Amino acid sequence: MAEVKEPVWRQALSGAQILFVAFGALVLVPILTGMNPSMALLGAGVGTLIFQLCTGRQVPIFLGSSFAFIAPIIYSVQTWGVPATMCGLFAAGWLYLALAAVIHLRGVQFIHRIMPPVVVGPIIMVIGLGLAGVAVNMAMGKTGDGKAVLVDYNTALIVAAASLATTAAVATKAKGLFRLLPVLSGVAVGYVMSIGLGLVDFSKIAAAPWIAVPKFVTPEWNWAAVLFMVPVALAPAIEHVGDIMAIGAVTGKDYTEKPGLHRTMLGDGLAVCCAALVGGPPVTTYAEVTGAVMITRCYNPVIMTWAAGFAIVMAFFGKFNAILQSIPVPVMGGIMMLLFGSIASVGLNTLVHARVDMHKPRNLIIVSLVLVFGIGGLSVNIAGQHLHGVGLCGVAAILLNLILPKADEDAAPDEPEPELAEPTLAE
Repeated sequence: MAEVKEPVWRQALSGAQILFVAFGALVLVPILTGMNPSMALLGAGVGTLIFQLCTGRQVPIFLGSSFAFIAPIIYSVQTWGVPATMCGLFAAGWLYLALAAVIHLRGVQFIHRIMPPVVVGPIIMVIGLGLAGVAVNMAMGKTGDGKAVLVDYNTALIVAAASLATTAAVATKAKGLFRLLPVLSGVAVGYVMSIGLGLVDFSKIAAAPWIAVPKFVTPEWNWAAVLFMVPVALAPAIEHVGDIMAIGAVTGKDYTEKPGLHRTMLGDGLAVCCAALVGGPPVTTYAEVTGAVMITRCYNPVIMTWAAGFAIVMAFFGKFNAILQSIPVPVMGGIMMLLFGSIASVGLNTLVHARVDMHKPRNLIIVSLVLVFGIGGLSVNIAGQHLHGVGLCGVAAILLNLILPKADEDAAPDEPEPELAEPTLAE
């Protein structure tokens, strides 16, 4: 397919549109986790450029904040602090690099053998449900741990319900490009309602400078954070495969062959490492952008370069960052309830789509133990380091899959794999 040469102004306009489509999910992750939204914009912009460099600018895709890391980041920040969390996220990026090397040497089927749907599915479910209580507390006007009340209970529920209802309505009823913005729509309605109820503090917005250099955070080595965070990357790394196949189906090109899945995985991993080094949330390939590419038919990867450039520029607007940080807790809580549930549903769909037979004892054991370990909060002390949450679940699922005996019909190497992609509501 020959690419039609577009005027530069049209490429720039299309790039701005791509950033707008990805914007809601992109900035929601740092808002939910207490990180700096400016660093998310900077990490997404630089990360996308790194991805394009690794892939020879052949894939029309944009990298934005990964929703798979929301719950783990919240727990890690509360437990070890932001610098240690950045160390864990940097190590998670190295898992991508290791997988890229394995894919290059052994092929993608090797990854599918050690991480089949019965492993990936329950891990994704734990990611979504592990901190469901945080979303509920925030929707009721409390801090994530429920120890302090920030907004009156009745007022908080009204705002949270409005945000939740708007997000659900746009996701199910909206048409065209607007249907790609359910999260942004929910935040907008909740924020406007919060202004009317006097919940927004405009003093910090007024005091913020128009232009400001984002505050960088240097990673600080912490073994516990590394062991906790690395297995989290399993789910988005596997979803990366589905996203690359999805954008290939839209453009009519097989990007797993050229530039190669190992190169796209390498680009994603280096982008995650770069984001962690500056204090931003990890990035991932965005399904929303794939949908926008399908609707607009903008197949030129140069457009993503423009989107990345705009994201970097917006990271230096201090007023904009202050507005994002002024969003009240109930607005985020209402959206998080749907968001965490939708992530869990992706894990459930992974099992259903792959036709995982839950009547087979080995499958039942793997899924059951992973869910109980993760949601129940089991912690295992290994050489003085506590392994728990998603980290423990990832290790347990892989080991159980390798150790438990398989029936003859389970051993077939050509079992169909599900097309894993992050939900429209949550990247």
